[in-house]
Amino acid sequence: MRVVIACASKMSGLFEAVMANDSAVVERIQKEIFALEAEADAIKKDVRKHLPRTILLPVNRSDLIDLLNMQDKIANTTQDIAGLVVERHMDVPAGIRADLMPFVDDCLRVCHQAATIIEELDELLETGFSGPEAKSVSDMIDQLNLMEDTSDESGMAILRALFKYEDELNPVSVMFWYRLIEWIGDTADHAEAVGERLLLMIDNR
Repeated sequence: MRVVIACASKMSGLFEAVMANDSAVVERIQKEIFALEAEADAIKKDVRKHLPRTILLPVNRSDLIDLLNMQDKIANTTQDIAGLVVERHMDVPAGIRADLMPFVDDCLRVCHQAATIIEELDELLETGFSGPEAKSVSDMIDQLNLMEDTSDESGMAILRALFKYEDELNPVSVMFWYRLIEWIGDTADHAEAVGERLLLMIDNR
């Protein structure tokens, strides 16, 4: 998850460079995102390979694999975003410039909250996913859900702005911006799913 959040965090600099029309920085950050996604993927495969099948784990093995996959989706989506930005040489329409960075920042806050929650996993294991630690993590997941709601509101704001000006834009560009906005929002959705999976693990103990 630390590698995943390092990957996702690159979105901030990526879109700042897009806003500034700095293609050299955009391409450099894209390469950094691709490298971090590959590192996260390698770690995920290594963890899955070494999860014991015969020894009883503190939690269900399939739940842990699901948790890994949900974390990995954050990095995968960040890679998709970076790839599209570079492949399409996307310029930010004037009508959404004011909304873009707040939307990205709101989605990244959700991702960072999910990462903070995952840092509590070792304490949860020590306490058997119960007691005050479990309650604390549950409260953190509640906050995660509220933060994701905020990112949804930011997403709706930028979609409304794009819709307002779409008649003035190239139709192909509009289509790709709708896709890009959806993918940025997906990073927050995947982060929320990480918290929801962990909450299920707590509730099932």
